[in-house]
Amino acid sequence: MKRKTFIKITGLGILNLGLMELNAFGKMINSEGTDFEKMPVLFIGHGSPMNAIEDNEFTWMLKKTGKSLPRPKAILCISAHWLTDNTFVNISRNPKMIYDMYGFPKELYEVDYPSKGSPETAQMIQKLVSDDSILADNEWGYDHGTWAVMQHLFPQADIPLFQMSLDYHKPMQYHYELAQELVSLRQKGVLIVGSGNITHNLSIFDMSDMNAKPLDWALEFDSKVKYALEKGDHEALINYNKWGSAAKLAVPEPSHYLPLIYAIALQENDDDITYPYEGFHYASASMRCVRIG
Repeated sequence: MKRKTFIKITGLGILNLGLMELNAFGKMINSEGTDFEKMPVLFIGHGSPMNAIEDNEFTWMLKKTGKSLPRPKAILCISAHWLTDNTFVNISRNPKMIYDMYGFPKELYEVDYPSKGSPETAQMIQKLVSDDSILADNEWGYDHGTWAVMQHLFPQADIPLFQMSLDYHKPMQYHYELAQELVSLRQKGVLIVGSGNITHNLSIFDMSDMNAKPLDWALEFDSKVKYALEKGDHEALINYNKWGSAAKLAVPEPSHYLPLIYAIALQENDDDITYPYEGFHYASASMRCVRIG
């Protein structure tokens, strides 16, 4: 059940579009006719990788949510399981499957999510960010933080999909401000999905019982997050570490909390917040999912 908490990508790709394709793409992103129905933003508490192949209330919710969404032109997933130095977008046209988990049944390692990549949208992100800090990568693919969720949200795997990494060494404020620069993607038909968990402490998971009674500190922290979400208090969510001992237990390291920061940074004034799923797995993992807009 252990996983590496840091993955450093060493192979970098260079976006290689033909001249005609590049010109067409430039016209697409600069024209007024590129706006579509404004897409919502999702944060999914993804929990155990086993959810990819299990049939339970959580996976039912994912299926129902996928059917309720406007059809995206592309999907950007920010997964807790791609941690890097610097920030990368994957530009592969055919991203590979990454089975970044250990000790699970053989069936889980046979899951295939064959969605095509979206290098054009990756290039759009590189143009949007003002300080040229987004780098291209062609070595990554779909880790389980992505495919275990998309397997249920969009089971046909017929929407272009790509990932953006998390710079593990940057502070929360950096991630929040970076995400804010991506807000225009929502009007261009891009569904942005953060995949992590509000509370994530593997050392305290009760793996013997998915439906074990939630621990007090997990309930406390999850409740504080919900309160801040409903108040629109993004500053409190960024500075969660001021919430005392419950915060230290809920977020012993930031990988699974960071995707929530990306989601809230994309919230606009007219966006409602709803919770497609609320609950806990294995006593300590908040499975809260958030829909913005």
